[in-house]
Amino acid sequence: MVGDARRRAAGPGDGRRRGRVLGSRPAYSVRLPPVPRPEPVPVPVPVAERTVPWLRVGAAYAWRLILVGFVVYGVFSILGSFQLIAVALFLALIITAVLRPLTDLLDRLLPRPLCVAVSLVGSLLLLLTLLALVGNAVAGESARLAGEFRGGVHRIEEWLQRPPFRLSPGRLSALENQVTHYLTAHRASLLSRAVSGLSRVVEVATGAALALFSSVFFIHSGERLWAWIRDHLLPSGARPAWDRAGRAAWLAFSGYTRGIIIVAGTNAVLVGIALLVLRVPLALPLTLLEFFATFVPLVGSPVALAVATIVALAGRGPLTAAAVLALIVVIGQLEGHVLHPLVMSWAVRLHPLVVAVSVIAGSIIAGVIGAVVAVPMVSVVWSVLRALRAVPP
Repeated sequence: MVGDARRRAAGPGDGRRRGRVLGSRPAYSVRLPPVPRPEPVPVPVPVAERTVPWLRVGAAYAWRLILVGFVVYGVFSILGSFQLIAVALFLALIITAVLRPLTDLLDRLLPRPLCVAVSLVGSLLLLLTLLALVGNAVAGESARLAGEFRGGVHRIEEWLQRPPFRLSPGRLSALENQVTHYLTAHRASLLSRAVSGLSRVVEVATGAALALFSSVFFIHSGERLWAWIRDHLLPSGARPAWDRAGRAAWLAFSGYTRGIIIVAGTNAVLVGIALLVLRVPLALPLTLLEFFATFVPLVGSPVALAVATIVALAGRGPLTAAAVLALIVVIGQLEGHVLHPLVMSWAVRLHPLVVAVSVIAGSIIAGVIGAVVAVPMVSVVWSVLRALRAVPP
C-alpha cells in the first residue's frame, strides 16, 4: 500500500519519464564520422580552347550557319522544281490573309460557304473592273498618246543635244539605227520569245486557277486542315511546339500581307493624285503599276516611279519629269519613315539591312518571285524562332 501511494503521488508524467529512461531508446546519440568526399579530378582542357576561346565559339556558330544555309538552299531548290505549285499556294495564302477577316465578318449573318463565295466573287469582280478601267483608259488615249510620245521623243533628242550631254544629231541617228538594226536582226528570236511567252501565259492561268481553288479551302476551313496535318503527320510529343510555331507563322504572314497591301494602296493613291495633278499620260496604269511594285520592298516603288518619270519626260517635258523625280524621293521617305513603322506594327518588323539582303538574295535565287517572297518568308522564320524560344506557361 505504501508503494501504491508513492505511485499515485508521482503521477502519470513521472511514469512516462521513467519509461523513456528505461525503454529501448538510448539516452545519448552516437555521431558517425563524416564520409570524406573525393576531390574532383581536373579535366584537361585543350590548349586551343584555353588560348583562343573566341575561335571555338566562332566555329560552333559557323557550322550551324552553314547547315542552315544548306537547308534554305535545299528548300528553295525544291520549291524551284515545283515553282508553279509553290507560287500558286503562296498566292492562295495571300488571298486567304486578305479575305479571311471579311469572311469571318460575314459569317455572323450568312452560312460559311456563302460567305466564302461572296468574298471571292466580289474581290474578283473588283479586280476585273479595275483592269477594265485601265484598258479603257489606255485604249481611249492611244491616239493622243502616240502623238505625245512622238513629240516627247523629239523633245528628248533636243534635250540630249544641249548641255551637259551635248550629243550630236548624227550620234542620235546612229543610236536609232542601231536599235532598228537589232530589232531587224533578232526578229526571229523575239518572235520565238513571244511564242514561249504564250506558254507562260498558260502557266500563269493554271497557277491562278490552282491558287483560287486552294484559297477556297483555306478560307473555309483552314484551322481544320492545320489540325489534321498536326494530328496525323506529327508525333504526339512534337504537336504543341509545332502548333505554337504554326500559329506564330500565320500571324506573321497575315500581318505582313495586310500591312504591305495597305502600304501599297496608300502609295498608289498618292502617286495617282500627283500624276493626275501633273497631267502625266497613262496616270491610271502607272498608279496600278505602283501598287503592284510596292510588293517588292525597297526597290519596287522606285522602279515604278522611274517608269513614270520616263513617261512624264516623253509626254510632258523635263519640268514635269523633275517633279515626278522629286515625288520619288518624297514618297520613299514617307513609306520608309511613316507608313512602314505605323502600318506594319502588328507584323514582324525587320531591320532595313535584313530586308535589303533578303530581297537581293531572293532575286538571285528565284528572280522577281524570290524578291517578292523573301521578306515574308524571313518574317515567318523569325516569328517561328521567337515562338519556339519562348517557354510556354
